[in-house]
Amino acid sequence: MTLSEILVADGGIPEQAEWWKHAVVYQVYPRSFQDSDGDGIGDLRGILQRLDHLERLGIDVVWLSPIYRSPQADNGYDISDYQAIDPTFGTLDDFDELLAAMHARGMKLVMDLVVNHTSDEHPWFVESRQGLDSPKRDWYWWRGARPQHEPGLPGSEPTNWESFFSGPAWTFDERTGEYYLHLFASKQPDLNWENPEVRAAVYEMMRWWLDRGVDGFRMDVINLISKHPELPDGIVAEGRAYGDGFPHYSAGPRLHEYLQEMHREVFDGRSALLTVGETPGVTKSEAALFSDPARRELDMVFQFEHVSLDHADGKFRPRRLEPGELASSFTEWQDALAAVGWNSLYLSNHDQPRPVSRFGDAERWWRESATALATVLHLQRGTPYVYQGEELGMTNAPFAEIGDYRDLESLNYFAEATTRGEEPAAVMAGLLAMGRDHARTPVQWTATANAGFSDGEPWIRVNPNHVEVNAAAQYDAPGSIFEHYRALIELRHRRPVVAHGTFARVDAGDSAVFAFERKLDGDALLVISNLSSEPRRVELDSELAAGWRDAELLLSNGASDHRIDATLTPWEAKVYTRHDE
Repeated sequence: MTLSEILVADGGIPEQAEWWKHAVVYQVYPRSFQDSDGDGIGDLRGILQRLDHLERLGIDVVWLSPIYRSPQADNGYDISDYQAIDPTFGTLDDFDELLAAMHARGMKLVMDLVVNHTSDEHPWFVESRQGLDSPKRDWYWWRGARPQHEPGLPGSEPTNWESFFSGPAWTFDERTGEYYLHLFASKQPDLNWENPEVRAAVYEMMRWWLDRGVDGFRMDVINLISKHPELPDGIVAEGRAYGDGFPHYSAGPRLHEYLQEMHREVFDGRSALLTVGETPGVTKSEAALFSDPARRELDMVFQFEHVSLDHADGKFRPRRLEPGELASSFTEWQDALAAVGWNSLYLSNHDQPRPVSRFGDAERWWRESATALATVLHLQRGTPYVYQGEELGMTNAPFAEIGDYRDLESLNYFAEATTRGEEPAAVMAGLLAMGRDHARTPVQWTATANAGFSDGEPWIRVNPNHVEVNAAAQYDAPGSIFEHYRALIELRHRRPVVAHGTFARVDAGDSAVFAFERKLDGDALLVISNLSSEPRRVELDSELAAGWRDAELLLSNGASDHRIDATLTPWEAKVYTRHDE
């Protein structure tokens, strides 16, 4: 059951304040979710066909990755028209039908808001590059060449910043003789939020979607919209060609001002909405500011600490995590936002590899590690996010050659790294571990051709393990990953302690064992999980152990020994419950 259904059945109010604390959000990457017309690309009518899956899981909110009109240089994160649906995905009528169908099932729909940058084909930018005197010239960041440098030559860029997608963050425009800033691809010029006309146009667009019935926004890299106005150079690390501009374009001096203005101009007077900001590099203190209700900025943010732990010398040179590292990061964020603010809980999204392959053991303990990771995530304090296919235990794909990849980040990185002399095999190993395309292979619905995703040739290869790993095989199958996710979501909906209870880490005597208590008004849960592929002994404090000795085992992923201090098998997870008088 969804949260709305449960609240109605229990006499509650579906539109209660901060309803999202009880909710579970599901991210749909439309291109890879379900194809309805046989062109090999997922679309809106395909999502409509699969709403039964989301309802069965118990999802409350669906977050759609971008479906706006776009040249698709970065799979829709380069938007050329904010108020049109890209024909690849359908029409506005299709969107309205999907939105109505979701609302009829008690689900809300959140749109992806990409307003740090647009496409270079957006009319705003087309006008901006017409000339130095264009009325929209300062809607974007334009600068002349570095002093005493020839415009257009390498090294003449206004700053030495590196793009997130490799290469310089500036592109020379021959027509006007200046450079424009793009923190991502060259087809994604950054908007200049210093210009009040830009902000007004963005707010007007946001209101248009809300008036249409949308229930909120996930805001892409929202902490990058305020840059240091002087745009200073960044430090160049050893072995790198470009500087790190992140300290100068992240969390800039007017960021909180902009978000508070956005709240006033867009969200004031509206209820039952969800706002979540993607904030790479955000600190715990900054996250508390963003999500403090009294500041009227955002409901919550996505932080990146736990999905950066395995980055050694950069994202594509990963390392193996030490036992307990993931749990320690989770604990620190739980503690940091315990009094003020709110956590977004996630293991994956469209930019991350599959969690069971990354944090679990997909080869030896696939089901167990997928369900253990889900257990410790969903039972923390915060709003959980499920990325499509995660509830099925989808794994990284066996990409064998660079031609298997579609993602601009991976393709650019491979070209740049091999050009500077790195061994292609080593570069490919990094992509195989961390590439974004792992999250973008089609959802595995069935064991049939193309995993039931499309009758045509999919835009990216289907993972061949769909024969074993698919939704049809897991529905109503006791112990399946899907059914375990379903149980966790139902637990959050029915037990207020999951959403509102305190969180306290418990020392279980082994760093690989993640154990914690949740408590609220006499209701208590104890979660104990072995996040490793080896058996682990549990050694609890004697007083704590005595308090839980007779507790009921509420949920597990296959526990054979119900004692709280029993040795845990690899990736075993157990949840106990008791009521304190």
